[in-house]
Amino acid sequence: MPTPIKMPALSPTMEEGTLAKWLVKPGDKVEAGDIMAEIETDKATMEFEAVDEGTIASIAVDEGTEGVKVGTVIAMLAEEGEDVDEAAKAAPSGDAPKEEAKSEPASAKAEPVAAPAPTPAPAPAASAPKPSGDRIIASPLAKRIAEQKGIDLSGVTGSGPNGRIVKADVEGAQPGAAPAKAEAAPAAPAKPAKPATLGGDLDAPYEAQKLNNVRKVIARRLTEAKQTIPHIYLTVDVRLDALLKLRGELNKSLEADGVKLSVNDLLIKALARALQRVPKCNVSFQGDELFQYSREDISVAVAAPSGLITPIIRDAGRKGLAQISTEMKSLAGKAKDGKLQPQEFQGGTASLSNLGMFGTKQFDAVINPPQAMILAVGAGEQRPWVVDGALGVATVMSATGSFDHRAIDGADGAQFMQAFQQLVENPMGLVV
Repeated sequence: MPTPIKMPALSPTMEEGTLAKWLVKPGDKVEAGDIMAEIETDKATMEFEAVDEGTIASIAVDEGTEGVKVGTVIAMLAEEGEDVDEAAKAAPSGDAPKEEAKSEPASAKAEPVAAPAPTPAPAPAASAPKPSGDRIIASPLAKRIAEQKGIDLSGVTGSGPNGRIVKADVEGAQPGAAPAKAEAAPAAPAKPAKPATLGGDLDAPYEAQKLNNVRKVIARRLTEAKQTIPHIYLTVDVRLDALLKLRGELNKSLEADGVKLSVNDLLIKALARALQRVPKCNVSFQGDELFQYSREDISVAVAAPSGLITPIIRDAGRKGLAQISTEMKSLAGKAKDGKLQPQEFQGGTASLSNLGMFGTKQFDAVINPPQAMILAVGAGEQRPWVVDGALGVATVMSATGSFDHRAIDGADGAQFMQAFQQLVENPMGLVV
């Protein structure tokens, strides 16, 4: 019997995804573990592996298809010894499960599941004719109920997908009359209104680019963060000379092992050690509760082709610098190739965002919920610096902590920033 291959849930929050690319075609043989497709989830573009061995009999969902619900049959697999042509015939004709089936009773399933037909002839009850060119979108069951009750569907507002009229909409409608304001009220626009342009002769040419799933999630989560989290920002200037000197010495000793520490690797460790010293900042706000974490899992912002993603260094406070460096290089490479696994970017107790490599001097980062803090670091640069009463020149970096004020008081945030500053300026605390 042919095996249906269904759209997988590649993350706990995934409800639908985009089938970005097929790596197999009908007739190809696959074994367990073979990569069959690339699927764009709400987090990243991920590879989809075969679980069973067999021959791809048919492809039910074309590559590039968006909004494919989890559980939708996307292909059929013929097992060993099965006729591939017969298995292909068993493939479903639809690409996605019908939404109507979830909300309507079993009797509705007997109705054809094709696209809605034109509105049936009006019932005996008087009703205003629908203007020419307009099309009423309603489920077959809703149409039948409307015809039986003498309801004019042109006066019913649909609550289903894309304004589709479903059973619940017609059950509570009054028979016969269309809405009193039908003639005066303007018809609802068929398409979403365009964003406001510059106006007049100032409109610039543009190309509309469709948002991928990752960008949609970034927009939703960061909007939610700024609207619901009261941010408090604390900035310190940190002298980097001692850290840069230690990094050079460590890299000489690690050269034979093929390890080269970056400044970012040391900052990850400093952030984790600062959380150990000030555990009141290693928390998250959870409604009526405050989660206090006993491990420092540091999410590190990485710019990937599909958008920002934050792979995690787990238990960074207890890992050595060489291990942090090796893990970070591996995670950053996977992030840029779109091959991170869910466990590699979901979670984290605090975040680090470093824009110093772009020359950015200082910035305020948006908290990544449900975390309660993120540390933003800028470029190290030569600045005037007073040491023991004498003016000199030092390499200085500005670091800004964004804190969720519901979970972290200003004094605790300031204590954390002080601890981070001390660890960077006295970096031997990072290697012991």
